Formats: sequence, C-alpha cells, structure tokens
Amino acid sequence: MNEIKTKKEKLKILIVASEVVPFAKTGGLADVAGALPKALKKLGHDVRVVLPKYKCISDEKFNIIDTGKRVVVDIALVKHIGVIKQSFFPETDIPVYFIDNDEFFNRDELYRTPYGEYWDNAERFIFFSRSVIEMLKEIDFIPDIIHCNDWHTGLIPVYLKTIYKNIGDNIATVYSIHNIAYQGYTDKEKLSHAGLPWDLWTIDKLEFYGGINFMKGGIVFSDIINTVSESYKRETETPEFGYNLDGVLRSRNGDYFGVLNGVDYEIWNPATDKYIDVNYDIKTIHLKNEMKKILLQEIGLKYYENVPLLSMISRLDAQKGIDFIVSIMDEMLKMNLQFVILGTGDKWYHDILYDFKNKYPEKFSVHFKFDNILAHKIYAGADIFIMPSYFEPCGLGQLIALKYGTVPIVRAIGGLKDTVKQFNFKTKQGNGFLFYGNSPNDLLQVIRIAVDTYKNKSVWNKLIENGMKENFSWEHSAQEYVKLYYKAIEKHKNKNVC
Repeated sequence: MNEIKTKKEKLKILIVASEVVPFAKTGGLADVAGALPKALKKLGHDVRVVLPKYKCISDEKFNIIDTGKRVVVDIALVKHIGVIKQSFFPETDIPVYFIDNDEFFNRDELYRTPYGEYWDNAERFIFFSRSVIEMLKEIDFIPDIIHCNDWHTGLIPVYLKTIYKNIGDNIATVYSIHNIAYQGYTDKEKLSHAGLPWDLWTIDKLEFYGGINFMKGGIVFSDIINTVSESYKRETETPEFGYNLDGVLRSRNGDYFGVLNGVDYEIWNPATDKYIDVNYDIKTIHLKNEMKKILLQEIGLKYYENVPLLSMISRLDAQKGIDFIVSIMDEMLKMNLQFVILGTGDKWYHDILYDFKNKYPEKFSVHFKFDNILAHKIYAGADIFIMPSYFEPCGLGQLIALKYGTVPIVRAIGGLKDTVKQFNFKTKQGNGFLFYGNSPNDLLQVIRIAVDTYKNKSVWNKLIENGMKENFSWEHSAQEYVKLYYKAIEKHKNKNVC
C-alpha cells in the first residue's frame, strides 16, 4: 500500500457516476457529479470523472475523442468491449472519460422507458463498473480515492476488495447515497454474471431477500459512506426511510456521514443567469417583478398586482409529494394566487393536472416536459417555490429558489429541513416556511400563511433578503468531501496493515 497521504498533499480522485451535468441528467446525482469535481479542482486536487457514453451525449458538442484504448469485460461468458473516450468539462482542464458500448448504452433513455426499467440494467452497470477498473490500467491513472455514487457503481468497492484486490490495495473508496429508494436489486444468478465468487452471497455481504443488492455492496465494502444531508443520514437509519437497508447502515454508523450538497452558483445566479430576461441581485430585487411579468406572459397567465405566483419544478411522482398538491388543488386555486408546474411523471398525474388547467385557465399553468431554460425563468419569476416531498435526501430546488429570492415552502424532511428555516415573524429570521404533518391540509395551511404574508411587502422583502444571503456554494461541501477522502484513506491503510 502507498504511504498515507497527509492533509496537505494533492489527492488523485476519480468520481464515478451514471450521470453527470452537462453530459447526461435525470436527477440530482448529475448535478452533484457535475459540480463537485470543479470545486475539488479549485482546492488543488487532481480530479477526473467517468460515466457511460449514452446515446444522448454528442461527440461533436462536447469535443469527445476516441483515446484508442479498449477494455474487455466478460459477462456470463460473453466478451464485451468498452471503448474509452475522453473530453473535458466545458471551460476547464478536468478530464472526463466515457465508457462506450452500443449494446448497453446506445439507447434513447438512461435507465428506463415509460414502460419500466431496462431489463438488463444489472448487466449494463456490471459492465460499466468493471470497465472503470479495467480502464485505470489503460489510462495509467491509479487514484488515491474512487468516489462511487448510487447503486449503479455499488459493485466497484466489491470488485476492489475481491477479484481486483491487486489494484484495490492502493485505492480507498467513498460511497455516496443520493437516493436510497433505488438500490439495484436483482436475481442472485447475476452474481456469476458479474464474475464474483459465490461466497459473497451471504447476509453480511451481497445477499438481500433472496437476490443481490448493488447498493448494499457499496455500503458493506466501501471504506467510508455518506449521504447528502445530515437529516437524511439519520432518516435512512430508520425502518421508515431505510428501505430495508437501515440495519446495514446502522452497522456502519461510525463510517457513515451526512454531507450537504451545494449549488453551482456559476449556473444558478440571478445576477448572471444567461437564461433569464432580467438579471437582478439582492440590491436590485425590484427587478424580479419585471421578470415575473415576462414569465407570466410566456406561460399564458395574466399579471395582477399583489397576486403571488407559486411554482413547482419536479418529477411528478409520489416521492416528490405531488399527491399533496393534487389533493388541495381546488382549495388552493380558489385563493388569490397563480400556480405554475414544470415536470413530467406518471400519466395519471398528467391527466389530472391537465383537467385542473382546463378548470382554472387564468390561474394554473402546467408544462409536461424537461425544459432547462423555462426552469431558470420560473425560479427567477415566481414568488413562492413549493417542495412537499415525502422524502428528500438533500434537494436542489429549494437551494436554487433561495438564491433567486423565491420563498420556499417545504415539508420538514431530510435536506429540506436542514436548509429551509421557518420564518419568525417576531425576530424576522428564517428563510421560508415548513410544514410537519402527513396531511395535505398541513401544506394548505402553510400556503395560506405564505400568501397572507406576501401582502406585507416589508416583511416579504425581508424574507427574500434572508434567503438570498444564504450561501450553499460547493466550496464548503467540497471541503467536507475532502475530509471524508482522508478518513477513507486512513481506514483503508489500517485495514491493509498486517
């Protein structure tokens, strides 16, 4: 094993993720994997990133080149070739590697179609995980740390401590859980497909309710584990939110940490945002109202003085609390407000929200799509941002909303309660509104309070100011990750001492 790194030395870090902004995105993982490398680079570390080369990633747009290097991975006695391609994060010198294989990644979506998950997702990410390790020999880069993310990379720490131990002895691992609900559960026979020995199919290793669990592998075999907020860390150690992995996480409590995600303020900043029509900052907050007028016209609603515009930008599924919204929609839209939703999800939600749009055409606007430019405009032009999630590991929407002076209403759960503080009408401290119950009426009551508060402009402006002063930049979060990297290196070294 190499000598342990001191805390002043430059680390060699490889971040492995199934999606990375700006190359491919379905959720918050991509934002983290896209922002953290740049923050680590600013701290002086040698950081590189690797992800699959999906169909949606354009060689021309991102100047991706074929390195000429190849890896070969056996899956169920069939050899699959991985083409190693390379580019850089735009306007940086941070290398990004892509594992290209048409059979596994040349598809219209990343993980699923509207009809469900791709049937061979286990094989796809077995191939990706092994290819990443094989790639290290080809590119002559042995990192001090491999930072793995979510179930798609959960087998990498397993490989490094078993069939790739000759490489793994020199590499410590950190495993980040961005959403414990998605675990990579599959049939036990896939253990052989992965080329792993059957003695790993035990309850203390990969066995999970008769099958195998990729995320469990990451938790059990990594040196250090983290999730993306301190509150979510505690929640995942309970039966309610642990999705049957709470016991495994409790068993590793001393190695399990919460690190809050940050926001990339180079992208999300109303003063410099290239996607919005009117830029503003905390000193020119009155210009936000001009942006609101433009947004309302774009989404087909009229502007009314002193009528708040509420917003929601989200996947339309149960986790994100869309059921709360649907349940109170009639009562909410009878209030003196307007409401815009941007997102896609289950057809049932699309149908019922479309019915509400027809019922309240002057108050409600809904857009069933992923539209990054419209998202920027909604954050900038709306007055209130609603995030009523059933569970939320960290949440990015509320952090962006705060920066844009759009007051958040959130359920007091996970990273939402770690970042949104209830406004105190006496002290004028706090940056938003929280509701604590499990009933839609709990949300409705808080919306009534927020809409009523909106009428008092001096109080509302103080609330906006408090939010815009918050700093959730990646600099602090990156420093916390570096601390975890050193912990992982130390723990890994101690494990390898005879």
